[in-house]
Amino acid sequence: MEKNASNTQSPDHPKMISRFRLVTTCSLSLILCWMVTENRLLSDDALSNHNVKTHRLHSESQRTETVVHVLVPDHFDAEKTYPVLYILPVEPGTGTRWGSSLQESIKENLANRFEIICVFPTFSDLPWYAEHPTDSKLQQETYFIKEILPLVEKEYPVSRNSVDRYLVGFSKSGWGAWSLLLRHPELFHKAMAWDAPLMLDHPGPYGTEPIFGTEENFKEYQLTELLKSNRKTFQQQPRLYHWGYDAFRMQHEAMNKLLQQLEIKSVYRDGPQRKHHWESGWLGDAVELLLKTD
Repeated sequence: MEKNASNTQSPDHPKMISRFRLVTTCSLSLILCWMVTENRLLSDDALSNHNVKTHRLHSESQRTETVVHVLVPDHFDAEKTYPVLYILPVEPGTGTRWGSSLQESIKENLANRFEIICVFPTFSDLPWYAEHPTDSKLQQETYFIKEILPLVEKEYPVSRNSVDRYLVGFSKSGWGAWSLLLRHPELFHKAMAWDAPLMLDHPGPYGTEPIFGTEENFKEYQLTELLKSNRKTFQQQPRLYHWGYDAFRMQHEAMNKLLQQLEIKSVYRDGPQRKHHWESGWLGDAVELLLKTD
């Protein structure tokens, strides 16, 4: 860093003003570029070219309009019955700070590779897949179970057998995938959590507190407690999958030990290390592991 002229100039020096304007202009350009990119990624017209259908919902259990994208195979056959993969979001709305699960699924050719219908729901608030104890507009579990699933099963020829319903997510949506399976084992067959805070034991971190509301309510969704109370349901065959690491390796290691102690069958892969992001290369491999491993 230069110590002479740059450090003696006041904030309203002409050169400083010029530099400020340049930085501001560049920053605004980057913001506008990001907005255009996000719109391009999520444009209905653009997505329709990839066999993606868009549904817009006005749910009583969500604060704002939500969107559900559905990716079908290229050679979609309305007379055929397909398994369904719910790819759960980590951000509210159509945010792409952590990448786009939809774009990565198209890139990985998931619908065609596995002859499966892929569903991408959105939520109005940060998704932790829980019911708020008092806020009627924060009923995320009800919204997913009572609105998303019926919508998909009404509009698409998907199997209504639980063995053909799968869940996958990472970070908080990895937590959500396991939470939904553990709380509704009769509805879903398997769930994959990649690089997720599986051992989280209190509300507060990662935006949990506004969604769960109280510590008592959080305990109803805490994965470690759900595993202990439902252990017998998951001791016959592996239905819980977890894999990979970046931010939460220690949590996965601790979870693996807990599952072994509870004699719960699971599938665990430690690595390779990949970036905590939808588009770091883990999704295609994780889905293959989930669908092809018994």
